[in-house]
Amino acid sequence: MTLKIPFDNSYARLPDAFFARQSPIPVRAPRMIAFNDDLAKLLRISPGDVEDMTEAFAGNSIPEGAEPIAQLYSGHQFGQYNPQLGDGRAVLLGETVGTDGVRRDIQLKGSGPTPFSRRGDGRAWLGPVLREYVVSEAMHALGVSTTRALAAVETGETVFREGPMPGAVLTRVASSHLRVGTFQVFAARGQMDSLKRLTDYAIARHYPKAEGPMGLLRSVRDAQASLIAKWMSVGFIHGVMNTDNCSIAGETIDYGPCAFMDTYHPNTVYSSIDRMGRYAYSNQPDIAVWNLAQLATSLIQQMDDKEAAVEEATEIVHAMPDLLQQNWLSRFRAKIGLASADEGDQELITDLLKLMAEGQADFTNTFRALGGCKARDQFLAPEAFDNWEAGWRMRLEREAAPLDVMTAANPAFIPRNHRVEQMIQAAVQGDYAPFDRLNAVLARPYEDQGDAEDLRRPPAENEVVHATFCGT
Repeated sequence: MTLKIPFDNSYARLPDAFFARQSPIPVRAPRMIAFNDDLAKLLRISPGDVEDMTEAFAGNSIPEGAEPIAQLYSGHQFGQYNPQLGDGRAVLLGETVGTDGVRRDIQLKGSGPTPFSRRGDGRAWLGPVLREYVVSEAMHALGVSTTRALAAVETGETVFREGPMPGAVLTRVASSHLRVGTFQVFAARGQMDSLKRLTDYAIARHYPKAEGPMGLLRSVRDAQASLIAKWMSVGFIHGVMNTDNCSIAGETIDYGPCAFMDTYHPNTVYSSIDRMGRYAYSNQPDIAVWNLAQLATSLIQQMDDKEAAVEEATEIVHAMPDLLQQNWLSRFRAKIGLASADEGDQELITDLLKLMAEGQADFTNTFRALGGCKARDQFLAPEAFDNWEAGWRMRLEREAAPLDVMTAANPAFIPRNHRVEQMIQAAVQGDYAPFDRLNAVLARPYEDQGDAEDLRRPPAENEVVHATFCGT
């Protein structure tokens, strides 16, 4: 049976200024690692035999109806503007409309050099491909808006980074790959026709009820505010929140030096390239506002009445911190079992987080344990938690079903950094059992799974992962 993907490629019908037409570069000896059957069904993909699928998702053959392109964008990287970035190691095969009526991109990541590679080899090594597969699918199961993983393929070739590494290609699915940086590149170049065309396209694809550029800005703000609150509620740190990694669709995109916190501290940083802590856990809401301001600056350029546009955009951006706080408070209320709102809830939550930081408590396990009366075991000095617990118990008396609320808001399982690293090391040696097990367990993160208790355990001292890497 031949692989069939029902492509309908709207972005490839835009002017050539938006992308470079680029086919993936074939690899020597591809081998399928994983294929996401459930996602394929959603995308209305009819799988072919293993050889057909492997060739297609390695980039060795182009499925019928695909129109491979590398997208153009720019962006601020750690606050510094880079005038041209683009897909340097990725090719968008095309788009499909799923059984749910949603249009999605299908992209090969690690598929070879493009005109935007900037002297890079355009490849990916196995570790980052497996990390993105596991973490993006885990985020989906956690209920966080995200790109997803359709397939992972070994290439049979060696990629050179700090040393020789096995190569791989990831097939990534997104509601689109439009980024803040996609708008920035045309605004910076003064290409107003392209900027207007992109704005109209983004509205039609993602926010059809939005009215004009400021309506788009408001919609992106709302989507990002919801997304960042979800990140915070599961202890996720993106690690590289550059504007070229900020999706206007409100999805988590580009899993490079990302990580989930073990021991809670608001200033936690894992990214090896974030030496100043710009993208630390607690800074993520502020950076989301900063990124939205960059989008606003770009969108304003196409407006006839720029003075009025600046005034409206300023109002939209300035409203984001309060919106983020509302989303955050709603998420964290649920994490401590609160379905209703009370004036003292924010103080109750922040007091707990302060105690967790001081007591070196595990973020995920502490919140999960609140429902089982064992949270005090997570603290170095549990007496401090006892005082907080007394006030919390009094607050819970006004709630109808706090245990149900907590169970639904607090996962038992996350992709813990040390387990992801162990999985990668095993895969490099040809053992994919840890990869398969992580995917199976993380597909049900809110369920207690007795045979997977080891995956809930925080890292031992010699297992702690202190830094994560882009893997580009």
